[in-house]
Amino acid sequence: MMLTVLAYSMVVVFMFLIMTKRLPALVALIIVPIVFGLLGGFGAQLGPMMLAGIKSLAPTGVMLMFAILYFGIMIDAGLFDPIVRKILQLVQGDPMKIVVGTAALAMFVSLDGDGATTYMITVSAMLPLYKRLGMSRLILACVIMLAGGVFNILPWGGPTARAASALGVDVGEIFVPMILPMAVTVVWVLFVAYVLGKKERKRLGTVSLETRVAAHQAPGASVLKPAIVELPVAAQMNGTTGQWAAHAGGAGLANNIYAIPGGRTETPAAGASTSASATSGAEPDITVSDPATARHRLIWVNFALTAVLMGLLIKGILPLPVLFMIFFAIAIMINYPKLQDQKERIASHAANVLPVVSLIFAAGIFVGILQGTKMVDAIALSVIAAVPTWMGPYLAIVTGFLSIPFTFFISNDAFYFGVVPILAKAAAVYGISAAEIGRASIIGQPVHLLSPLVASTYLLVGLSEVEFGDHQRYTLLWSITAAIVMLAAAVVFGVIPFMGHA
Repeated sequence: MMLTVLAYSMVVVFMFLIMTKRLPALVALIIVPIVFGLLGGFGAQLGPMMLAGIKSLAPTGVMLMFAILYFGIMIDAGLFDPIVRKILQLVQGDPMKIVVGTAALAMFVSLDGDGATTYMITVSAMLPLYKRLGMSRLILACVIMLAGGVFNILPWGGPTARAASALGVDVGEIFVPMILPMAVTVVWVLFVAYVLGKKERKRLGTVSLETRVAAHQAPGASVLKPAIVELPVAAQMNGTTGQWAAHAGGAGLANNIYAIPGGRTETPAAGASTSASATSGAEPDITVSDPATARHRLIWVNFALTAVLMGLLIKGILPLPVLFMIFFAIAIMINYPKLQDQKERIASHAANVLPVVSLIFAAGIFVGILQGTKMVDAIALSVIAAVPTWMGPYLAIVTGFLSIPFTFFISNDAFYFGVVPILAKAAAVYGISAAEIGRASIIGQPVHLLSPLVASTYLLVGLSEVEFGDHQRYTLLWSITAAIVMLAAAVVFGVIPFMGHA
């Protein structure tokens, strides 16, 4: 009983500290579990527990470090520039279309089953648009995670395979019936993206991104800074706080032009028309890469290299950390053969690598103590014991609801291999099959990705430039609704029985 109270207290204190910004996630992940471990009388064993946790997450840390470096090189080389231009052409400066497009892109990339890859590619493609239009980066992180949470139930994504292994059933028995509920949830996520996009459109208005026919460099402008078009906007960024303040009536002013600081402004050539009608077919000169580092002549080489990497990743030919290490080495040699250029590229991405990797190893301490002290087992047993007897016939539904907090507070491995088999045995008495319990157990995946135990989440918040606690607070409600929609759809389609029979 004491261990159970200690376990819940540790998780609650940790969440309170990071969501109220009393401590950064990095510090809280280290300090909180150590303090509670000492309070529980585990002082002598804490060292080996923490080391075991760090070792368990070390491959993930290595993978993320070299994945960030690899995709950083691809961004520098200009691989994503055509994607950004195409998206810009489609959305036409409409925040609602941009948010929906973000969700759709994240879903497409999520088909590879790897959350880290989804985050890096989608954020790389969309973040420049959000920054240039002054859109909320919390929305960016939110819709990407919602999309990733739905597609996390793919058989090669992890949770479904774990559930099948733990219950001794075929993966197809769990996943195939879930395709329809998954499709319904995809529609819900797109609807959420539409709602959030409408709010951003109301806040900012539709931004007209006019393409200038010719560009002239402003006096004193650095050639190392990318050219960006002037954006007629309804708001202006505060350079100190980074917040955007609306101009009264700005959306309706034709001359409300705000030139983005730190970049070249585009000016029309003599006699050139700048009207939207005159330039409707041209592509705006908005890019992710810096002209000084772009290697547009190698774009197909880089595309082929990335396609091969994705193919090997899906097939599992080599461990992910090894794959990203090898392909990073190849990519940097092809794009930047000079030693000095390679050093500069690595140094330029160090600021992105350090926060993410340090959080991963800090999470190792949290996970190590949570598992080593058996707090994970205490949480699992307490919830199972709390399920009353009268709920027996409804254990499929109960499992679906339990998967939401369980996969948030404890790891997927602990849930699927420790809790789900117990629930399946209890449900069998009421005629509920192991496969049906397996389907219910993956319902909570949209919420699972918000857990402080999920390494790739730190990558998402780092790349999106938002605080972990802010992201949790903003996204949690939407994630819960996605899980509930999936559960409701599964019950309606008969994938999960509402009630078993003895």
